[in-house]
Order: sequence, then C-alpha cells, then structure tokens
Amino acid sequence: MDLKEIGYFAQVARAGSFIRAAEELRIAQPALSRKIRKLERDLGVDLLVRHGRGVRLTTAGALFLKNADAINDLVRQTKEQVSPKEAAASGHVAFGVPPAAGLLLTPPVIERFRSDWPNVALHVREGVSSSLQEWILDKRLDVAVLYNPPALQALDITPVLTERMVIVGPPRAERNRSRRLAVMRVADLPSLPMIMPSQPHNNRHLLERAADLQGVRLKIALEVDSVAFTKALIKRGLGYTMLAYAAVHEEVKRGELTAYAIEQPAITSKLAIAFSRETQPSRFALELTRVLRTTILDLVSRGIWAKAVKI
Repeated sequence: MDLKEIGYFAQVARAGSFIRAAEELRIAQPALSRKIRKLERDLGVDLLVRHGRGVRLTTAGALFLKNADAINDLVRQTKEQVSPKEAAASGHVAFGVPPAAGLLLTPPVIERFRSDWPNVALHVREGVSSSLQEWILDKRLDVAVLYNPPALQALDITPVLTERMVIVGPPRAERNRSRRLAVMRVADLPSLPMIMPSQPHNNRHLLERAADLQGVRLKIALEVDSVAFTKALIKRGLGYTMLAYAAVHEEVKRGELTAYAIEQPAITSKLAIAFSRETQPSRFALELTRVLRTTILDLVSRGIWAKAVKI
C-alpha cells in the first residue's frame, strides 16, 4: 500500500465510477482498477462493490475513505510546512453559492481551502443562480455553484449532482409522521397557497413549467426571495413551497416541516460548478473549483447532501 493507491481509491470512491475517476486522474481505467484491486488484496478486504452503474463503498470502504482523507490532509499539511514558499502564497478568489446549497457547502469548503491556502483571501457571495451567472460574466466572481445553468458559450460548466425537489409544508401532527416521504402530484398544487421566490428564480421556473405541462395554474400567495424567511412562514402554517430536499432535511427530521415527494411528474434539479471561459482562471480559482467538487461529492457520499445523486 502506498500514498498513490490511497489517493486513487479516494478519487474512485468520490467519483462513484472507475471510468470517471480514470478520466479525472488521466490514467487508463484498467490500470486504475488493478491499483484498487492491489490495495484491497493488501488490506484483505473489499473496499468497493462493483455494479453496472459504477461502484459504491462497502462498510470497510467507508471507514478507509475517512482515514484516507486524514492521511492525505496530513501529507498535504506536511508538504506546506517544509515548503514555505508554497504555503506563503497569497492572493484573492471570489466564489458564489445559492442560498440552500450554500448552507451545506460553504463551511466545509472554506475549512478545506484555508487549510491548504491560509494566506489566500476568500470572498463569498450568496445569490440566486441567475444573479451568480451574471456576476461570473461581469468578473465579480471567479467561480460559482449554479442550479440548472443554461448552456452558454461564455461559461465552462461542470455538472456535479442532481437532487430531488420536494413540496415543503407545515409540520404534521405527531401521529401522522412517517419516515417515508408523503406524495403530492403537481396537479394537486393549485389547491395550496404557494410561497415562491419571484421570477426569474430557478425553483419558480421549474415548478411553473411542470404545472403548465399538467394544464394547471399555481396559486402564489406570497413572493419571498429568502429561503430562511420562507421556511419560517411555512412553519407558521402560512403556505407551501418547493425546495431541494437537502435544504429541509434537518427540519423534516425534527418534525418542524413536512416534505412531500413530487410525482406526475417528478422534479429534479442539477447542480453545477461554473467559471468564465473569457479569462484564464487563476491557480486559486482552479484550486477552489477542485475543493468545491471534492466537498460536494464527499457530502453526497456521506449522505449529508440528502436525496442527491452524483453525476
């Protein structure tokens, strides 16, 4: 077992696929498979379960990944300590996140990035995806996390995950709670007072398009552009909204909100990382992009980014 094998395993585990990991590592897929098999033989345990769509971690694999991250972090910190010129590198990088994703993503991203680059100044901006996209094009951001970005020639876009959208409502009585999500059809939504962000918010567009396809019209009771305010209003029984499940997972577990799976049709949202093609990204922007992707995939693998699937 060597450090390179450990790094290869971590890349495969997060990518969820030998093919995707091989592309990211820029090595041949058969060679990567041999490296992981050798690692498993050395350890005497299977770390991955291979299946038609890729791989998933075994119990031993999940534990090994956690320790592998600790080993890689220690090696990286040691390199910085003996390479003062690299550790002292300074600069500035600005990134943007949408509100719901930002709550999950921003703290671990900042921790990881500052661990590697303590002298690089970070500027974090929150905004809806349409605003973040404009800020990238205006060069006010170096990189951003976007929901369902349009295919623009000016943007380099890397999809990272898809996540399930749910209707969010007031808490249910204790006797009616269940671990399984209740179900709601799009055709049922006109009977509900909806609290939605104003146009051109991505969630508003997704839900209104689904309603149009079902031949129904939403009843917008309130327009609120804050996820936190919207959730507070719903807790008081003032309406319903649509959010990614990860944005309400903790409140649903505590019984403060209720989430309903959307059917006929189901609605999903795609999350991507984007930066401008018009300017060469700085080394710090590229490094931040790597940290963003690694952190997102890690949150999905650990089940913290609930109901999300890696792309």
